[in-house]
Amino acid sequence: MATLNDIGVAAAINILTAFAFFLAFAMLRIQPVNDRVYFPKWYIKGLRSSPLVNGSAFASKFVNLDLRSYTRFLNWMPAALQMPEPELIDHAGLDSAVYLRIYLLGLKIFGPIALIAFTVMIPVNWSNNTLEHSGLTYSGIDKLSISNIPIGSHKFWTHLVLAYGFTFWTCYVLKREYEIVAAMRLHFLASDQRRPDQFTVTSISITSFIRESSLLLINKVLVRNVPPDPDESVTELVQHFFLVNHPHHYLSHQLVYNANKLTELVNEKKKIQNWLDFYQNKYKRNPLKRPSLKTGFLGLWGNRVDAIDFYTSIVERLSRDICGEREEVSSNTKSIMPAAFVSFKTRWGAAVCAQTQQSRNPTTWLTEWAPEPRDVYWENLAIPFVFLTIRRLIAAIAFFFLTFFFMIPIAIVQSLANIESIEKALPFLKPIIEVKFIKSFIQGFLPGIALKIFLLFLPTILMMMSKFEGFISLSALERRSAIAGLAYDHPLCLPLPCMSPCRIPKTIGVSIPMKATFFITYIMVDGWAGVAGEILRLKPLIIYHLKNSFLVKTEKDREEAMDPGTIGFNTGEPQIQLYFLLGLVYAVGTPILLPFIIVFFALAYVVYRHQIINVYHQEYESAAAFWPDVHVRVVAALIVSQLLLMGLLSTKEASQSTPLLITLPILTICFHRFCKGRYEPAFVRYPLQEAMMKDTLERAKEANLNLKGFLQNAYIHPVFKSADESDSESESEWERSPALVATKRTSKRFTPMPSKDGGSVLSLDQVNDECLKP
Repeated sequence: MATLNDIGVAAAINILTAFAFFLAFAMLRIQPVNDRVYFPKWYIKGLRSSPLVNGSAFASKFVNLDLRSYTRFLNWMPAALQMPEPELIDHAGLDSAVYLRIYLLGLKIFGPIALIAFTVMIPVNWSNNTLEHSGLTYSGIDKLSISNIPIGSHKFWTHLVLAYGFTFWTCYVLKREYEIVAAMRLHFLASDQRRPDQFTVTSISITSFIRESSLLLINKVLVRNVPPDPDESVTELVQHFFLVNHPHHYLSHQLVYNANKLTELVNEKKKIQNWLDFYQNKYKRNPLKRPSLKTGFLGLWGNRVDAIDFYTSIVERLSRDICGEREEVSSNTKSIMPAAFVSFKTRWGAAVCAQTQQSRNPTTWLTEWAPEPRDVYWENLAIPFVFLTIRRLIAAIAFFFLTFFFMIPIAIVQSLANIESIEKALPFLKPIIEVKFIKSFIQGFLPGIALKIFLLFLPTILMMMSKFEGFISLSALERRSAIAGLAYDHPLCLPLPCMSPCRIPKTIGVSIPMKATFFITYIMVDGWAGVAGEILRLKPLIIYHLKNSFLVKTEKDREEAMDPGTIGFNTGEPQIQLYFLLGLVYAVGTPILLPFIIVFFALAYVVYRHQIINVYHQEYESAAAFWPDVHVRVVAALIVSQLLLMGLLSTKEASQSTPLLITLPILTICFHRFCKGRYEPAFVRYPLQEAMMKDTLERAKEANLNLKGFLQNAYIHPVFKSADESDSESESEWERSPALVATKRTSKRFTPMPSKDGGSVLSLDQVNDECLKP
């Protein structure tokens, strides 16, 4: 068991490590040669130029010779806090601004809780001598916890009252923050900036689809499960259906193609092109010697050939294959999926379509808000809708086995927190382990960093599983993998598989106070040194300079060598939720943990605000659609903390106070249901009133808006964009309301509309009369 001395050693190591990271960052960020690594966002926006082209002295182009700038090595912290939130939203998007509010949420919740806990709870816990007379092994930290309260003591009423107080305060802050974020989202969607997703809906033609409620495309709808028709193609069927059922608002549609094979060819060509560029640059540096390579495995054996000629021939072959595959995909009807992105002339029309049932059969013509074009995960759009249920079943089974086997290394890592267990398992190491500094290092630092290393592999595995499940947007993939990551990032809630469910709260409640020192060390490793290491960007720094030295030959190549990265919701949010869980669980039992958590939230807020302003370039914008997930997970952590406190008090024979805790989970669930009904609709639906107001304002400001030109290529698969040719149709054809509809059907049983490509023609009045016939 870690002592206060062990915690002190761990704190010293992590504080020094964090300071070293900050100092290294301060030195590296002001060097002109590293400017693109630490300020890539400004280069992407075109608001910053390379300092390497300035300055008369050669050395000043690569090394900062201003000695005064080295004395201000922490000035980035106040600079990161100076940008107002509205300006931050314009600069980085609403997703990034709201993501930062999660850290502020932690500070708002745990700041007052820590103040009250240290004022009231710790003196109550410290004023007992239960552990001194128990004969158990304990540390100084344990004397500050609930473990030091005698069994059956009336002092447990203090913990009960504060549990209610902490719950009410947490719920108040959650409600207030939910209200603010919902208002920010509606304001953001009603802003003047026009986005293709605001006019687009998606449509699919198979059974129920898991709604991507996070992505509002206010004029574009994704339609899936388009039912097959023997008389019409998918494009004719989609056009006919929406001209009949949305005659005054339908604008256009874009089909979804299965272009996965074409995507593989394009990606392969990019890789080969990089190797060709590498050898061409190598030859330019030394024109007297042509580069060569062996064609065998990893270049270890095989015939030696000219490297430039070899890769040039592969690039030419892949270019021919890409052209052939692109033509095959475009002309083959089997490549067309029963889905389409449907555009509407108004946001109001798209909102009505996305939020209503389109046909009598609820399993066909499924509509939802289309993801933002940058947010679409094109590979999964090619998955037949009927296979999604099977894929999710397989993923659920795989997740179960992954959970079962991954608990084994996590349990081993947690055992490192108890040095007695190590000595028992490896007795020959006892003389070395008993050395004071080594013992402090093992118990105060090693367990936290070992667990951190184990958890580093999880995001990649979980993202692969999420992709297999078939989600169609990057934001949905990240949210899904974040949900799965919570199961592994919460190691304090791992009961034994053979344990009876009714004994889990009691068993874990007993063990939680004894694990406080383990989680303190983990917080310092992951939340202090780990967050400080994020700002150093050591890996992107090394990769950039390697690319810049060997592959870059033009300014465009240099821009592509930058790796700005993103906030990484799938990796960052589970980490944040772990700290919410730890803080809420230990707030009543062992509040000494709270200052370490507060330091994490404060440090992370400053660091990630700096990164969002200067570094991260978000791939998509979901308008803060992830906030309901954040809210429900904090509520879940609150309920878990209440259940564990009940289990803990039951072991203390606090028979009078324990039953009163049963009300807390019930009240918390009622609070969640209230917030879900009151605020979540803003994240799922788009108000028709807001849509109409925006449409009216837009028509007044831009009466001659060419909406067709704005939307026609927004949802074309990226592999087609290079060969895409603009459509020559006139604007008037897109703007006018259709007076007739095309169809090639001989039967008018369901859609008695004629075809504009052939067949008879009915006016809209005749169609209405026809529809009224029995």
